[in-house]
Amino acid sequence: MTRTIIFDLGQVIVPFDFQRGYAAIAAECVHPPEEIRRRLRETGLVLPFEEGKVAPGEFVRRVTEALDLQVSYERFCEMWSSIFLPETLIPEAMVASLHDRYRLLLLSNTNVIHFEMIRDKYPIMRHFDHCVLSYEVGAMKPAPEIYREAVAKAGCSPGEIFFTDDIAMNVEAAREHGIDAVQFQSLPQLEDDMRSRGIVW
Repeated sequence: MTRTIIFDLGQVIVPFDFQRGYAAIAAECVHPPEEIRRRLRETGLVLPFEEGKVAPGEFVRRVTEALDLQVSYERFCEMWSSIFLPETLIPEAMVASLHDRYRLLLLSNTNVIHFEMIRDKYPIMRHFDHCVLSYEVGAMKPAPEIYREAVAKAGCSPGEIFFTDDIAMNVEAAREHGIDAVQFQSLPQLEDDMRSRGIVW
C-alpha cells in the first residue's frame, strides 16, 4: 500500500526550457544564446551550485563575469529563473487531492535561486509536506545520499513509496533503494500508473 508519493520537480511538476534563460541573458549582454550556453558550461559552476557547494552570491558573481554581464543580483535571478513556464504539468487540484490522502514529498536536483522562485510563484508547492533538495542535501540524483534522505523524510518503508521522475536513471536508482518508481512521460500515463497501484485522488 502506498503511503507516501514523491514527485520530481522540473519537467514533472514545473516545465522548463533552458533556451528561455539563454535568450533572456542574451538580451542584456553582448553574447548570443549559444555563446552564453558555452561560457556557462565552461565555468563548471552549475553542478556544484546545485549541490550547495557554491554560495548564491559567489555563483552570480562568477557567472556574470564569465558572461560579461552587468546586472544586479536580483536581475540575474530573474533571468536565471526565466526558464520555467507558467503552467504546471500536473494540475494543482490533483496534487491537493493526493495530499488529502497521502504524504507528499518533492525530490529535486535544483539550486537555491530556482527553488526560491518556484516556491514563491507556484501555489502548487504548498501541498508538499517536505522538499528534499540537492543543494540542501549536498548530493544530486542519482546519488544514494539523496534517496536515503527522501526515504527518511517519507516516514515509511521504501516499499510504501511511489516516485515519479522524468529521467530514467533517477527512476532506476530509486528502484535500487526499494522504491516503487516510474518514469514520467505525460499526465495520462502517470494517472494510469497510479490507478494501477490503487492510488486515488
